[in-house]
Amino acid sequence: MASFNSLTAAMIAELKSVLSSPQILLQDAEAIEKYSHDFTEDLRFSPNCAVLARNRDDVVATLKFANKHRIPVTPRGAGTGLSGAALPVFGGIVLSLEKMNRILEIDENNLVAVVEPGVITEILQNAVQEKGLYYPPDPASRGSCMLGGNLSHCAGGPHAVKYGVTKDYIYGVEAVLPSGEIIEHGGKLLKNSTAYNLTQLLVGSEGTLAVVTKIFLKLVPNPTHKALVLAPFRTLEDPARAVAALFQAGLTPSACEYMEKSAVEAGAKQTSQPNPFPWAEAMLLIEVDGFSQTEIERQLEKLAEVLDRFGAADMALAETPEQQAKLWRLRRSIGEAVKTRAIYKEEDTVVPRFALPELLMSVKKICARYGVANVCYGHAGDGNLHVNLLKENLSDDAWVRELPECITEIFQEVKRLGGTVSGEHGVGYVQRAYLPIVYGEAELALMKRLKFAFDPNGILNPGKIFK
Repeated sequence: MASFNSLTAAMIAELKSVLSSPQILLQDAEAIEKYSHDFTEDLRFSPNCAVLARNRDDVVATLKFANKHRIPVTPRGAGTGLSGAALPVFGGIVLSLEKMNRILEIDENNLVAVVEPGVITEILQNAVQEKGLYYPPDPASRGSCMLGGNLSHCAGGPHAVKYGVTKDYIYGVEAVLPSGEIIEHGGKLLKNSTAYNLTQLLVGSEGTLAVVTKIFLKLVPNPTHKALVLAPFRTLEDPARAVAALFQAGLTPSACEYMEKSAVEAGAKQTSQPNPFPWAEAMLLIEVDGFSQTEIERQLEKLAEVLDRFGAADMALAETPEQQAKLWRLRRSIGEAVKTRAIYKEEDTVVPRFALPELLMSVKKICARYGVANVCYGHAGDGNLHVNLLKENLSDDAWVRELPECITEIFQEVKRLGGTVSGEHGVGYVQRAYLPIVYGEAELALMKRLKFAFDPNGILNPGKIFK
C-alpha cells in the first residue's frame, strides 16, 4: 500500500490557487460530512476536504496537485453506491463530479448521447425519451445516481436482462489520469478495434485508474408498448426455475425480477400499498415490451403458458402506465425497505441463470446454519440475486465473528456454481476480502500491475478492490 502525506494549510492554499474558484474547495466539517459516507451500511470516513469540480480543468488541477504531494483522492458521484467505493478511507481529498452535470449532446442521427459524469441517470432517460429514444441501464437509484458512477461500477438494473448493462452502452470516454494527463478513447464510433480498449478497461474500475470527465453513450429506439405481469408462486424455488423456462421458450422479457415474500412485504410497507398476493412465498415481476400491441399480446400468451407450468395460475396484469408504476415502485423500494429492519450486509451474488434456484436454496441453508436472517430478491433474468443478511437477534459477537464465515461460504457456493462476488455493485471497500475466492493469483497480480501502470503513486481511490 502506498504511503500518503497529510494536507497542510500551505497545501490547501496551493490547491485553492489552481482551481477555477477557491469556493469549490470545502473544508467546513458540516459541509464535508456528506462526503464521509455513501449508501454502504453505516461506514464513515472523514476526508480532509472536498473539491466540487466544475469542469475538466478542475479535475486536472486536483489530480496534478495530489500526485505531486502524494495526497489520496477519492472520486465521487452521487454517493449511492453499495460497495463503499466512494468512501475516503485514507482521508485526503474527495473529488466530487456532481457539478459536472451537463448533457452535452443528444445526437439523434447516430443514436449517441454525450454527457458529463454528474448527469443523473433518470434525467438523461427522460431527455432522450422526449426524442423517442431510450437509455436502458436503470439501477434502483436511477433517480439520484449519476452516469459517472454507473460507468465506474458497470451498473445494471432490471432491464439488463434484455438490454444489457452499462458497459454495453459506453462507446467512448474522456478521462484524466492521476498524473493530470488527459486521455480520449472511442467516441461516436460503432466499431473500433484499434489497439487496447481503454474505454472498457475504465468501465467497472471504480475510480481506481482514472477520473472520467466525458462519456459517449449508446441510445436505442424507445419501445412504444409495454405490459407488466406479477406472478405469485407457492414455493421459493419454483419462480427461479420458471425463469430458465421462459428463455428456453424463446421469450426475452425486458425485465424479470425475483422477490421472496419478506421482500414483497417490506416493499409494500415502504410504499403504503397492500401485498398483492399475501399467500405467495415468492413472486416474479416480468415486463415485456415492443413496438406493437400484437407483439405484446403474443409475448403475454407465451408467458402465461410457461408460468402456468410452474404453478403461477393467479397472475396480475398491469397494462396502464399507472398500474405499472405502482408495481415498479414496490420493487424499487425493496432495497431501502429491507435496510430499515435491522443492521444489515448486502451481498450482490450472480451465477449463470439456470443455477439460480440452486444458489437460492444454498443461501437459505447456509444462513440457517449460522442463524442469520436473510431476504433475497433481484434480477432473476440474468442470475443476479441480492442477498440481504440481517443482524436481528444475533449477538454483537456472533455478527462480527461469524458473519464473515457465513458470507465466505455463500461466495464459495457462488464460485462452485460458476458465478462471482458482484453482478453490479462492485468490489469497492467491503468486498475486497472475498475477491481471492473467485480470482487466482495470476489474475490478481495482473490487475495490480494495471493499477500501478495507471497510478504509480497509488493516490487514486486507494483501499478499493485490493486489500
